[in-house]
Amino acid sequence: MTTIRSIDPARIFRLRGALLGRVLIACGIVLAPGPAVAAEVRVGFTQDALTLDPANHRKRETETIIRNLYDGIMTQTSKSEVVPELAESVRQIDSLTYEAKLRKGVKFHSGDEMTAEDVKFTFDRLTRPKAMGGQTSPRQGLLGPLASTEIVDTYTVRFKLKEPWPVFPRMLPVQEIVSKKFVEKVGSDALATQANGTGPFKLVEWRRGDSIIMERFADYYGGATAIPPTGAARVDRVIFKIIPENASRMAALMAGEVDIVNEVPVFAINTIERSGKAKVVKANGTRTFFIALNVTRPPFSDVRVRQAANHAVDKKLLIDRLLGNTATPVAGVLSPESFGSKPGLKVYAYDPNRAKKLLAEAGYAKGIDVTLDVEGAFKDQAEAIASMLTKVGIRTKVQVWEGAVLTPIWRAAKKERDMYMNSWGSGALDPTGIFVPTLKTKDRGNTSGFSNPQVDRLLDAADTEIDRAKRADLYHQAEKIVAAEAPWIFLWVPQDIYAVSKRLRGWEPGSDSRINLHRAYLAN
Repeated sequence: MTTIRSIDPARIFRLRGALLGRVLIACGIVLAPGPAVAAEVRVGFTQDALTLDPANHRKRETETIIRNLYDGIMTQTSKSEVVPELAESVRQIDSLTYEAKLRKGVKFHSGDEMTAEDVKFTFDRLTRPKAMGGQTSPRQGLLGPLASTEIVDTYTVRFKLKEPWPVFPRMLPVQEIVSKKFVEKVGSDALATQANGTGPFKLVEWRRGDSIIMERFADYYGGATAIPPTGAARVDRVIFKIIPENASRMAALMAGEVDIVNEVPVFAINTIERSGKAKVVKANGTRTFFIALNVTRPPFSDVRVRQAANHAVDKKLLIDRLLGNTATPVAGVLSPESFGSKPGLKVYAYDPNRAKKLLAEAGYAKGIDVTLDVEGAFKDQAEAIASMLTKVGIRTKVQVWEGAVLTPIWRAAKKERDMYMNSWGSGALDPTGIFVPTLKTKDRGNTSGFSNPQVDRLLDAADTEIDRAKRADLYHQAEKIVAAEAPWIFLWVPQDIYAVSKRLRGWEPGSDSRINLHRAYLAN
């Protein structure tokens, strides 16, 4: 029997390049140096995608993966500026109308041209009830009062709002455009595992729980002109390798098996910097970290127990020891840099005696036994918090889960578990992106089950208020109520910390936490 060995195309290219180099040198020809195109860039990533359907998730990690396959009308720079991407321009016509002029000649991975019909289809699918094969998009709330998307001509669309909504343009970068023809052909369910976007990479294979493999889309239109360089991707292939465990992710980086890793634990920073193989890069984050307390059943249905839990946690010590002072403590929902963030919230100082007293007042003088759910990347932090809680009588066991399994459990309408270490971000640094989904009654990200009619009214009013000062005050009133009711253990807003191979070029982290690899490459 003859064994036929597979041939690595990238190896052929390298051999050809080496041979060509020898020929040029022999002929006395010297080429100016330029960025090398490597076979692939590999990312050691904490979580697998929940789906590949841009309209059927509310998870930042899933968004990161999808955004390499699909583009949006607008995108965001590493400095949080919103700029046109698939659109040439987006302008506001009046308080209720925005108009987007689309680029001509943009192709989907199938080869079909993107037109206004695809944009209308995408936004109708996002906003209309049961438009996804009988299901309503969980991203519907991200588009607020968008009433309709109208086709003006082949390359022009208008977005009509029911009422003024000042953050509409900032929500466009996280709505990726799908192909009307493709979705109607394969059906909404098929988009969970198939991709036909306009992004710089096209899907090769999704090995669930292991990796997502993409290759360069040769006919890519080039990307946002405000974020040079434009053009096709600079590598042949991108692989997101799913590595939930911190130690395994760092080991893969040190071994050269991956070129970027996210969620770098602080204790690994010095080791990485000293290795000579990689460096650490940071960006100010927009994610608030918290522990959701299940308020729908005892013991956390009692506000005194929730307040006790907040008093039990020494945030300053945790930020110092575990986060290397790369985070800012929060007393409520919002990042200190967010619109609407103001002082004056109830602050839970570290006070173990006060925590014990509150537990006793709630009828739990002998303590309680609870479980804290967490994803693997945050196991160390969860265990430190659990130890502090245990010392005051909230005896806490930590249970580690895969994110794809844990998220649906806590998003279910009926809450069955006790505590969930979670985070939520708003790349726009606007409260509508974090406050509404996590704390409005029955909203999709409301993992604690918190419900307060006054908070709901304040959030609704703020969502349409044009006067910035009044809008900020409405959010502040809502945040004061939430701080007092304590449906969360309020933790911190950390910097996003990545480690990258010293060969990596063309990529830097941004406040949106995405890893966009259109411009990335590996130098020789």
